[in-house]
Amino acid sequence: MVTNTLAGMLIAKKAIEFGDFTLASGAKSKYYIDVKTAVTNPDLLSAIASEVVRSYEFDVIAGVAVGGVSLAVATSLAAKKPYAIIRSSEKDHGKKDVVIGHVTGKRVLLIEDVTTSGGSALYGIEVLRTAGATVDCVVTVVDREQGAGEMLAGQGIRLAPLVTVSDLLKE
Repeated sequence: MVTNTLAGMLIAKKAIEFGDFTLASGAKSKYYIDVKTAVTNPDLLSAIASEVVRSYEFDVIAGVAVGGVSLAVATSLAAKKPYAIIRSSEKDHGKKDVVIGHVTGKRVLLIEDVTTSGGSALYGIEVLRTAGATVDCVVTVVDREQGAGEMLAGQGIRLAPLVTVSDLLKE
């Protein structure tokens, strides 16, 4: 887990909002973590990408659309390594690929903006593995600490949060 620096940057860019929210999982929450909007700031996006490049080994970085795409692109540029995009579903025209990019036979690091239950990460892992990639770690910018780590561990996947929601709530 990384630093209070990233937590501070996320807070400064208003990545945490308080109120009544319904999450993608259907769960209710008193706060919302909005990394997608926060990383539209180039300083924050660059800091996240730099931390991932400094801390993890990979051949290809991949992100599930939409939240992981900007993170994968920024990390790809910082590492000078390829990236892949995982579509939320197969399209019904063109090549119909769910994975955009070359992952077969590659060691792929999956990056997520926020993890809660881990469902999106698990979907990405399954798609990548079906495409012939080796995946054993998911980096998430913020882990909400609501079961994603345990669920992924049960699948043999390590969840590596850069920041936890506890870090954000402490700041």
